[in-house]
Amino acid sequence: MTPRIEILPEKKLVGKSIRMSIANDKTFELWRSFMPQRKGIKNIMANELYCLQVYNASLDFNQFTPETEFAKWAAVEVSDFAQIPEGMEPVTLEGGLYAVFLYKGDVASFPPFFKYIFFEWLPASEYELDNSRPHFDLLGEKYKNNDPESEEEIWVPVKKK
Repeated sequence: MTPRIEILPEKKLVGKSIRMSIANDKTFELWRSFMPQRKGIKNIMANELYCLQVYNASLDFNQFTPETEFAKWAAVEVSDFAQIPEGMEPVTLEGGLYAVFLYKGDVASFPPFFKYIFFEWLPASEYELDNSRPHFDLLGEKYKNNDPESEEEIWVPVKKK
């Protein structure tokens, strides 16, 4: 499970966001609201979907609990912010260094993968977390909602130690 390290250019996204925690998970509600309305976005750059998690910049993942709140976004990349459908919001995904992990599996299998990234790989790597930028999942062609064969990329913002 070694990630690739990438420098992401800044991206313009349009979508919807909601505040939640793991204990008060509103992911289904967010995507159920976003997906029917995404057809109204006229300047989409690609078919991939972005699932952003925006944590407090001071968050220490050793202190992360199921009640820790964060903002989650369902979004797509756009060429510009000229035409934003009603009920949608713009968000700029700041560029920078990311560790990119390929995850294969369903939602129920994700917690051990999450623990590996933050409590094994990251401490042993030459990187540290950069919570000034969003974390995100990139859902492409091989993503199949809650299917054990589903694949997605997990993008973790990092900086050199």
